[in-house]
Amino acid sequence: MVGFAVQDTSTPFSTFIIISLLCGFAGANFASSMANISFFFPKQKQGGALGLNGGLGNMGVSVMQLVAPLVVSLSIFAAFGSHGVEQPDGSQLYLANAAWIWVPFLAIFTLAAWFGMNELATSKASLKEQLPVLKRGHLWIMSLLYLATFGSFIGFSAGFAMLSKTQFPDVQILHYAFFGPFIGALARSAGGAISDRLGGTRVTLINFVLMAIFSGLLFLTLPTGGVGGSFIAFYGVFLALFLTAGLGSGSTFQMISVIFRKLTMDRVKAEGGSDERAMREAATDTAGGAGLYFRDWRDWRLFYSESVWFIFSINRFASRRDESLSYFLYRLRRYYLGGIWTSF
Repeated sequence: MVGFAVQDTSTPFSTFIIISLLCGFAGANFASSMANISFFFPKQKQGGALGLNGGLGNMGVSVMQLVAPLVVSLSIFAAFGSHGVEQPDGSQLYLANAAWIWVPFLAIFTLAAWFGMNELATSKASLKEQLPVLKRGHLWIMSLLYLATFGSFIGFSAGFAMLSKTQFPDVQILHYAFFGPFIGALARSAGGAISDRLGGTRVTLINFVLMAIFSGLLFLTLPTGGVGGSFIAFYGVFLALFLTAGLGSGSTFQMISVIFRKLTMDRVKAEGGSDERAMREAATDTAGGAGLYFRDWRDWRLFYSESVWFIFSINRFASRRDESLSYFLYRLRRYYLGGIWTSF
């Protein structure tokens, strides 16, 4: 749908809103996978499992930044209606390819999940059984921690290339932009595994200290008044920020699996419940907390990343601030409509 829509300049805005709403299924799918995976692994291994699942999913950011610029220059879907737009230099731009390139892979993975995924009977719980986790203060505290880690990762992914282009215009950042999100995605998997061994609280605390240090160092690498600055130092510090943001994403997800399991088991035991009931409710609360946790940070990281984009754009294009504001609000509406699906 996106491929056909972007090829037609007469496509109405309402059509893009509907497409954006349907794209929310992707977020819902990721949320359900993070909640469901907690049933497959014991507590001491959930950090690594959640980190690996989330890290591989987040790698889509870097893969998109690497693949999209390549496929939009190739006429690989002409048989399906893809047509290019001639550029000033005479080349053709096939923008629809950036969306259509994923369709074959999505079809394969959908069939593999349908016929091969193991769905545990114990993983099923009603909405009523999961909603009590909203009353837990730990859910909201962890959401704020996750905002600062994965929200930073998404914000960096959105602003890294633009900041590089504005501050170091002579550098072809398109050749290097994908590597930052790639490092962050790999680090997320490692962050969960490290937290299983050293403890999520300790890893998260150290990680926040490092993020603060690297954020301060980043300012020292930028040119002042168009003079000075070092792209190599800028790039290295930004990669370190991606690394720490990824590690923090994994460590905070490990924390939520441990926290909710312990709180629920202690509550059930205090009520005189059996070990079997304690384990069952702990698994349900952990899964529900992970799913709602994902939904909450999705909205916040969206605002974070879009705000980063907006700040960069109004400073770069001061004469077009009204247009930048309008587009900023449009992007928020677009993603929040899609986010409704994630809630369910």
